[in-house]
Amino acid sequence: MTESLDSERMACWRAYIEASQRLFTQLEDDLRADGELSFADYHVLVLLSEAPGQRLRMGELAGRLVFSPSRLTYQISTMQRRGLVTRQSCPGDRRGSEAVLTAAGLLTLREAAPGHLASVRRHLMDDLDDAEVTTLTRVFDRLGRRLRADRDATSTHRDT
Repeated sequence: MTESLDSERMACWRAYIEASQRLFTQLEDDLRADGELSFADYHVLVLLSEAPGQRLRMGELAGRLVFSPSRLTYQISTMQRRGLVTRQSCPGDRRGSEAVLTAAGLLTLREAAPGHLASVRRHLMDDLDDAEVTTLTRVFDRLGRRLRADRDATSTHRDT
């Protein structure tokens, strides 16, 4: 049987779960109210806007979003219908495909960004001091690296 958490760690876990869910919900509600974007829509637009040529292979995009291939296909299809992205064959590898940011998608991102950043400030950053920002960055960077490594090791193990 797995050892239970002590009361301090249980309180930390519950506070994290409840606050992170409330934060995510609030940020998404604000995005939808300001520009009819979901959090996933916004994240796709940001990642594509930062990529060379404003395009990413579908597999890489799925990995960065932590989406399954089928979930990404659905996400890109809905955004494509709205004119925010297109899906094109990879120039060097016709078997693969890339998600490509459209001019309309870039404009949508530019219009949504100020409101989203204000929401992030209001609901998270303005409540943190510099030491807390540093600590949270260190903790979540470390957790992210470990979880990516664990996932990569699991998928490599399944493939062999």
